[in-house]
Amino acid sequence: MATKHDLQAWVLEALDVLGGSGTVTEVSKQVWHRHEAELRESGDLFFTWQYDLRWAAKGLRDRRLLAPAKRGGPWVVTG
Repeated sequence: MATKHDLQAWVLEALDVLGGSGTVTEVSKQVWHRHEAELRESGDLFFTWQYDLRWAAKGLRDRRLLAPAKRGGPWVVTG
């Protein structure tokens, strides 16, 4: 069963597929495409995963794995 702790890895995985950057919508679509079954089996996370995905991105920014956020801009992997 997936947890919030899986989301940072899934964000990075989605951005890798997207060539290193993508909008929130593009990242969400990739996560859904690759992890739908896990999300469906994850209890409450199924209802909150898109919200939690944004917190996962913030955590990645805090670790300097994503570039600082720009309102409406894409999420971008650093280095």
